[in-house]
Amino acid sequence: MRALATAVTVAIEMTSQDHIAGPSAQPPGPDRTRLPLTVDTTARPIRPVETPEGAPNVLVVLIDDMGFGASTPYGGPCDMPTAERLADEGLRYSRFHVTSLCSPTRQALLTGRNHHSVGMGVTSEMSTPEPGYHGFRPASAATVAQILGGNGYSTAAFGKWHQTPPVEVSPSGPFTRWPTGEGFDHFYGFMGAEMNHWYPQLFQGTTPVEPDRLPEDGYHLSEDLVDHAIDWVTTQQAITPDRPFFAYVAFGATHAPFHVAAEWRDKYAGRFDAGWDAQREQILARQQALGIVPEDAVLAPWADGLPRWEELDDTEKAVAARFMELYAGFAEHTDVQVGRLVDTLDEMGVLDDTLVFYLLGDNGASGEGGPLGTLREHLVGHGLFEDAADMAPQLDQLGDPTTYPIYPAGWALAMNTPYPWTKQIASHLGGVRDGMIVRWGNEIADRGAIRHQYHHVIDVLPTILDAAGLPQPDTVAGVEQQPIEGTSMRYTFDDGAAPDRRRTQYFEMIGNRGIYHEGWAAVARHGIPWQMVDVSDRPFEDDVWELYDLDNDWSQAHDLADQYPERLAELQAVFDWEGEKHKVFPLDARVTERENPDVAGRLDLHQGRTTLVFGPRVGRLNEEAAPNVKNRSFLITADIEVGERSGGVVVAQGGRFGGWSLYLVDGVPAYAYNFVGRDLTVVRGTTALEPGQHQLGLRFAYDGGPPGSGATAGIEVDGVLVAATRIEHTTAYYFSFDETFNVGVDRGTPVVDDYPPVHNRFEGRIATVRFDLEEEGVSSPEQDRVRAHLTHQ
Repeated sequence: MRALATAVTVAIEMTSQDHIAGPSAQPPGPDRTRLPLTVDTTARPIRPVETPEGAPNVLVVLIDDMGFGASTPYGGPCDMPTAERLADEGLRYSRFHVTSLCSPTRQALLTGRNHHSVGMGVTSEMSTPEPGYHGFRPASAATVAQILGGNGYSTAAFGKWHQTPPVEVSPSGPFTRWPTGEGFDHFYGFMGAEMNHWYPQLFQGTTPVEPDRLPEDGYHLSEDLVDHAIDWVTTQQAITPDRPFFAYVAFGATHAPFHVAAEWRDKYAGRFDAGWDAQREQILARQQALGIVPEDAVLAPWADGLPRWEELDDTEKAVAARFMELYAGFAEHTDVQVGRLVDTLDEMGVLDDTLVFYLLGDNGASGEGGPLGTLREHLVGHGLFEDAADMAPQLDQLGDPTTYPIYPAGWALAMNTPYPWTKQIASHLGGVRDGMIVRWGNEIADRGAIRHQYHHVIDVLPTILDAAGLPQPDTVAGVEQQPIEGTSMRYTFDDGAAPDRRRTQYFEMIGNRGIYHEGWAAVARHGIPWQMVDVSDRPFEDDVWELYDLDNDWSQAHDLADQYPERLAELQAVFDWEGEKHKVFPLDARVTERENPDVAGRLDLHQGRTTLVFGPRVGRLNEEAAPNVKNRSFLITADIEVGERSGGVVVAQGGRFGGWSLYLVDGVPAYAYNFVGRDLTVVRGTTALEPGQHQLGLRFAYDGGPPGSGATAGIEVDGVLVAATRIEHTTAYYFSFDETFNVGVDRGTPVVDDYPPVHNRFEGRIATVRFDLEEEGVSSPEQDRVRAHLTHQ
């Protein structure tokens, strides 16, 4: 048996030469294997670096968290007219694969290397010091933007980034792993995993910026991103029409929170009342009619632990249907924005000269909403769920700024039709197979066709280089490059019957494992997407390996492990070989726990300092750059000066769906603690502060014990405790993925409705805000007077 495995690994090594980028021979001209090219100052006139003649513009559009079966060009229920247009004018790929989480797919897309090979084995917020998981892209793996920019392209990125180590996402930098440090001339977007589409916190380059409109003025993030992309490309082409551009547009949609105006949601009213079981059957029938899947394809088995539609009561059905209406409207709205950009390129006369990749998902549809969905996504990340009866009264608000919704996991299974499982589950196709469309004017003659060759997201970069006539660089900025592990897909543009050039591909994410080799797949699911807390007690040795003949079982419906144990063992050995090669080991199944830097072993940006002092303009600090006030006692002391009835925020972290705030209302001090958008606790002083200088304090006494234990909070004015309250549940792991820590203002959504969003800046003067942090996880005896004050109230 070991001999069989050895033979397979040798075969893999021999075929690795297929994974080369670009043409085999260098065209005449500069040495493009050593980048960036330098300007020839001996020329007259001196000209910028020029691309090879005929190099196309490149547009890569990436939709977030969309399953294989969601969009209309893939048989789905979400109307996506732009995707349909591009598919009719180009090619659809039926076996295109990604990783099963956000950051890893993006790093693989932009580097052409497998995610572990470039240190992004998991999302950036879950990184550990292990070689395949540290989250720091090595300089030996240049991005496509660095390669194209080094060859004379103009480059820009818009939208979601999610690849910079969180410890570097602060005003202190360094900025080398921000978009503008990774090859993009221009960036407008956000840095983290997700973003509120009504109140986003954005960057232009490395500078924090705020939208110039509010939701009530018609603002929406997806529209804003495309506005900026259109402005950039029209300006770039107006000034330098002879220079090709590379634009990367990565939407926050359709990742949670599902935010879109009511008219988009309501367009789908009633369409999903029959439920997810019926929807799966309808999608599969459409996919078969389109030729996206074979006529003999069947639905994969339903995921254990999720209810079938008929098991829901009437309220649960009504709530679930509304969630799906919202998602479909959100998806269509996003696609319409893509259409605005495509129409602009067409009107400019450059669309046919542009190689367009439209990736309909960076992983499968998300099952992280749990069995019934939630109005507040952060609940699920902390192991909590909502009842449909509690959500039902808010269905008219679903998708507006008061909600942070994600649909039930049953819809995720339906949106991944015909495949099993969802996002996170790298072992099964529902987590890793997505739609992908390519359009390239007259360079694709077989317009409207479907391509069934097996490909992976790492193949996009070498395809771009191949189309542009560029070689894989040997060195970039003096650093020798590790091999690009993708293989060009350009051979498929002209020949739908061409044999696959990708014959082996491994998959791994948070312990879920899979290996594809020449038509067969061996997989082992380890986790459950909606169970993200306390998962470390599941031994990997207990995982059950499954075996599938994908040449004859399109949807992973028939497990053949018992029939072919020798083949299963052979493929397991191949996975081990690939895992060692690409730095997959050691496996780590932790999800939410790894979002705590101390638990994960990431660098503490504050290096253990327990006293931190901030000035009045410090802001936009993410969870890892902010003072860590979770699971510990602490004291906040703000030196302020107030006028008559001053108001506004002194210091805050997070927002409406999780966070805390110390603020004044008409001169009266108050402190709000918002537990994952579910429980709001507010303690207030009794009298307004007199005009003048004061020391405003917040003394937080943590109970000690496991993460998320209770606490007591008290407000001090000039050293005197004036009010205290009990907080039964505190935030164990994270306040927010999208909102930040700020002095003197609460950006984004407000932690509490005592003050408005955005317009809540402190009206007095702040000298400093000081944090004194106790040891994490223990109660502080010095803060017993806070509890005593509460007892005597």
